[in-house]
This record gives sequence, C-alpha cells and structure tokens, in this order.
Amino acid sequence: MDNRHLPDASGSKSRKYLMFQIAFFAGAIAINFILPRTASYFRVPLYLDNVGTLLASVLGGYLPGIVVGYLNNIINMQGNPGNAYYVVLSTMIAAGGAYLGKKGYFDRIWKAILTIPLFAFIGGVLGSILTYLLYGYGMGEGISAPFARALLESGKLNVFWAQMLSDVAIDLIDKSITVILAFVIIKLIPERLKPGLWLTGWRQAPLSADTLMAARKDVTRSFSLRSKIISIISAIMVCVAVVTTIISYILYRGFAMDQYTYSCTSAAKLAANIIDPDKIDEYTQLGENGPNYRTVEEKLEGIRKGNPDIEYIYIYRFLEDGVEVIFDLDTPEVPGQDPGTVIELEEYLQPYKDDFLNGKEIDTLLDDTIYGRLLTVFEPVYDSAGRCVCYAAADIKVEDIRISTLNYMTKVFSLFMGFYIFILALCIWLVDYHLIYPIVAMTISARKFAYDSEEAREISVDRLQHLNIATGDEIENLYESLSKTIAETVGYLEDVEAKGEEIAHMQNGLIYVLADMVESRDKNTGDHVRKTAAYVRLIMNKMKEKGLYEDILTDEYMQDVANSAPLHDVGKIMVSDVILNKPGKLTDEEFAIMKSHTTAGNKIIASAMSLVSDSGYLKEAKNLATYHHERWDGSGYPKGKKGEEIPLSARIMAVADVFDALVSKRSYKEPFPFEKAMSIITEGAGTQFDPQIAAIFAESAEEVRTITVAHESMLNQENGYLPRTLNNDPENDRKTT
Repeated sequence: MDNRHLPDASGSKSRKYLMFQIAFFAGAIAINFILPRTASYFRVPLYLDNVGTLLASVLGGYLPGIVVGYLNNIINMQGNPGNAYYVVLSTMIAAGGAYLGKKGYFDRIWKAILTIPLFAFIGGVLGSILTYLLYGYGMGEGISAPFARALLESGKLNVFWAQMLSDVAIDLIDKSITVILAFVIIKLIPERLKPGLWLTGWRQAPLSADTLMAARKDVTRSFSLRSKIISIISAIMVCVAVVTTIISYILYRGFAMDQYTYSCTSAAKLAANIIDPDKIDEYTQLGENGPNYRTVEEKLEGIRKGNPDIEYIYIYRFLEDGVEVIFDLDTPEVPGQDPGTVIELEEYLQPYKDDFLNGKEIDTLLDDTIYGRLLTVFEPVYDSAGRCVCYAAADIKVEDIRISTLNYMTKVFSLFMGFYIFILALCIWLVDYHLIYPIVAMTISARKFAYDSEEAREISVDRLQHLNIATGDEIENLYESLSKTIAETVGYLEDVEAKGEEIAHMQNGLIYVLADMVESRDKNTGDHVRKTAAYVRLIMNKMKEKGLYEDILTDEYMQDVANSAPLHDVGKIMVSDVILNKPGKLTDEEFAIMKSHTTAGNKIIASAMSLVSDSGYLKEAKNLATYHHERWDGSGYPKGKKGEEIPLSARIMAVADVFDALVSKRSYKEPFPFEKAMSIITEGAGTQFDPQIAAIFAESAEEVRTITVAHESMLNQENGYLPRTLNNDPENDRKTT
C-alpha cells in the first residue's frame, strides 16, 4: 500500500479528483454513522463506529482518516454529548490504521487480522480507562454492562476489573468485525481507483514512492527538518496544553468550590427555613413521636434528594458540654443520630465553639472530620425572640469535588488530545507537501546532477527544471534561484570546457611542435614521434582489453601517456647535431653522449613541472623521457632498472621506440622488413622488453602494420615519394639502443 501517489492534476482533472475524494470521505463518514445505528436497531451488542475511519486512513492517509474519525465523534455527540470526549480514541485508531496501511497490513487478510489487538487495546483498554476517569464505573445500560454485571456477580472481580474485562472483550469482537469489514470493502474497490483516494497536495511534479522512501532514509547530521518541525509543533502544543490545563484546573476548581459552597449554603438555608425554631425543645423531647417531626424530616430528605451533591443534612444545637442532635438524616453509609442525643463536639469545630454558643455567623468550613474531608455550611436558626436556638448544616464530601475536577480535566485532556492529533496530522501534511517534498526534490536533483558530459548536464538541468515547484513562497523562490544558478553554471562549464579543449589542442600542438623541432635536428627519425605515439596507444588499448594493470590503466592515465609520448626524445635537443646525424657507427664516447638524452629529457621536463601547480601528464612525460631505454633484464640506461621497477609507460614506449627504429629508414641503414622487426621484438621479450607487452604487440601485428604503412604513406606523400614495401633486410651497423 506504500507504492501509491497521485499524478499532479490541474483544471478539470483537479476538480474531478477533489470531488472524487470528497465523495469517498463522505461515504466513510456515512458508514460510521449508519453501522452503529444499524447494530443498535437489531440489538447487536457492538459499536461498529470505526469502519469508515479505517477505510479513510488506509486508503486516504493520516489526515483523511483523522478527519473522518474526528467528524464521526462530532456528529455522534448530537445524540449523546459524551461521545465528543472519545474523539481521542477515534483519532488514535485513524493514525494506527494509516501507519499499518502504509506498511501493507491490509494487503492480506492474515496481516489485517494482526492489527486487531492494537485497535482493541485502543478501544477497549484505553476506552475503559477513559470512561472510568470521565464517569467512574457503574453498571449502567451500556453495551458492555450486562457482561460486566455477570463478572461482578461472580464475586471474583471488583467493579473496576469487571468493567475493564467486559469492555476489552466486547471491543475485541467489535474491532475484529471492524477490521474484516474494512478489509472486504478495500478489496471490493477497483485497484485503478485506489491511487485516487490517497490524499495528496503536490505543489510540484510528484515524487515516486521509491524516491520518498529514499528521502525518509536519508541520513542527516542531527535531526531531520521534518523531525524538527514536528518537535516544534509538539512542544508548542504541549506548552499550550500545560498552560491551558493549569488555568482550567484553577478556574474549574474555584468554580466547583463556589458551586458546592452555594449548594451547601442553599441546602442549609432551606433546612433552616423548614424547621420551627420555637419547637426545638419539642423536636428533641418527642422526636419522631412529635406531631410535625416526620413532616420536617421528609422535607429535609427532599432537600438532599433535590441536590445530589449534598452528602449530609442535619440540625444541631450547640451546648457547653457537646452538641445536641435535633435532626440527623440517615445515609447508606452512616445512620443518623436520634433526636435529643448529645454527642461530643468534633475537634475541627472546637475553635468555633464560642461562636456557636453565641449564635454568630460561621464561615464555610473545609476540614477533615470523622466522616472524611467535608465542605460544611452552618446556617443559624433564630426563634421569634431573635435568639439563635440551633444551626442547620449541610455537608459535601471534598472527594466529590476532586472527582468532579478529575472528570473535567479528563474531558479537557481528551478533547485536547483529539484536537492535537488532528492539528499535528494537518501540519505534517502541509509541511510535507509545501516544504519537505520540494526540498527533497531539489536535494535529489542536485545530488544526481552530472557534469561529466554535455548530454548528462542537459538531462540533469531538464530534470531540475521539470520539478515545477509552485509553493508560492520562499521555497519556490529558492527553487527558481537554484534552477537559474545551475543553468548559468552549466553554461559557464560548457564555456570552460570549450576553452579547456582549445587549450588542450593547443598544448598537444605545442608538444608536437617541440617534438618536431627535436626531430628536425635528427635527420634520421622521420615521423618517429607520431608513429611511436600511435603504437603506444595501440598497446595500452590492448592491455586494457585484456584486463592488465586495471588499477593503472585508467582513461586519464592512458590519455596522459598518449599525450606525452611525443616528448620521449626531448632530451636529444641537448645532443650535438654531429652525433645525431653521424652516418656511421658511433664511438663509445659518442654513444655515451647519445645516451645522455634520457637524463637531459628528465631535467627538461622536471624544469617544466616546477613552473606549474598541476603537473598532469608531465609526470608520465618525465618517465617516458628518462626510462624508455631501460631493459627488462636491467642492462639498460640511465639507471639500470629492471622488471616492474621500470615505469609501465616507459616499458610500453621501449617496444614502440625500438620497433619504429627497426622498420624506419635511417641515414645509416635501410629499414628492416616488418616480419623481421616483429621477430626481433618477440626475441627480446624477457630480456630487453616486458614479455607481456612484447606478446601483446606481436599479437596486434596487423594493426601495427596498418599504423606503419599509414604513417609512411603520409610521410612519402608529403616528401613526394611513392610508398615502399617492408621487404628489405639491410645491414645495420649503428648502435640504436
């Protein structure tokens, strides 16, 4: 269920999409409205008030599910206002349904069944606790009441656990049917319609489910922006909740105290008005046998019944040695004292004894008594002579005030939590589509931006420009600035790349000019630098095809070697023309000078490297110039390196250089036939040449021949000669290596 997202719609399509979703969510609300009433009509002991909520959350997401759940309770409170306090449970079920739906729990029936315990816990356990905090437990006429009474009558459970177990059992059955009904309806909806039910608010080109998943797994240095926003919203809501709760508690407790005080005062005044103060002695002496005693007592009982908050109503006369009972109503827990009974003055009344004896007004009392903590109001009763003959009193248990306050705070908390979940879901939805997803889209496009080729750059720029972010705020401004900056950067890079290519062409041209200058001094070398460069390229390509030296033969390395190959004989510029162009055999002294062109080339290129910050290809140019006359067996010059001590580029050049010297015409010799030259290379494998390189060169004989013939033909055409064939075998008496 996590692979759904809607295409961005506009115009008539957007309106159809909106109407389609409104119809679906209205249907979900209707299901929540109809099913509970249907169950009630047929006397089925189930709620079935969350089927629509589950449908909306699984198919539509967090926000639609929570809205449907919220509206469900608001609508149902028209019949029973108490339903509003259970909105927190509906929103929790919606949030759970959306999460499990995204995880695919409603794709298979057995997975859907696994969700039942969670929903039963929310509706049964949490719902039962919420009911207890709101109303206390009583065996009323609710759906679970008969089962609770049966458990209570068994004598094994108290009221709390009897009600809890009955609520959980009923809710387990209810949520089982709810989940199964929701699953069946989900499966009946055509698959082509389901993507249109997921509530989206794209302000850009939609992101794929895979992209969103990758974005959620993206690692940040600390908290993600989404987490920070959720934390900030939660912190603000918690602060508001704490402040609101404290203020509500203070105000409600003060209001409750005022209300209970008013109730006590009213009850005490009514009681004082009922009795005849001139018949106090008659009441105490005759008691219930007096002519009006029972009538007064019934009226006092009527006052208590008319105000359920009143716990005790009594009429006392205060004496020096105690308190004489005139009227004292029975309660289920405490039987009343008989009239005329003198009881000891309770400790909490001792400070007011003189005031009572003198008939003074007594302030409302809030004290601990033998009957618990009580709020008490004493109303003096005056006879016809204006003397205080007794006091009428009314008590309310402070525990009732505490429970009332707790019930009120529970209602506030429940309503707030339901509202909090709704606001949080709405904020997350808005933040996702107006902030997070646009930023994610720009981030991913930036990460995927490729600069390595013109085509890759065009694709990357096109990808960024087709995000079409239209949040209408700073995010959109950022997107437009980013798009403009990257487009300009790409244009600048293309200019730089074009200039770089021009510089590279110029650089390569200068290399060949320099090489040609050296070559022009040596009348024996012909087109040597170009042919050796071509042989070097061929050898490197063949080695790469065979997978040799993969860690060395990178594209950059091969380009550097090919570009620097013409400089392998640059050191000859330091050798005398007499020696370079001597037609005969060189003496030992002359040959020693000739060999010095390797060290001279080293110094020349090293000097060039010191003038630039990035030596680039000059490093390989230095290796080529210095070591291309080293031999595999270590008998070469200038350092006598052997084997793989010799740089790879120099080992490659050694084969190319000798082969070209063999097949080329010199003033002191005729060219060797191609086959003869190739056999000399093969024979030199393992002694003069790297055996792998020599073997690869021999295997590529036809391609080598093509290069040789092509360059000789081009040279002959430039000089006005006809091409020759490689079939001569002249004597060579000159030291060439």
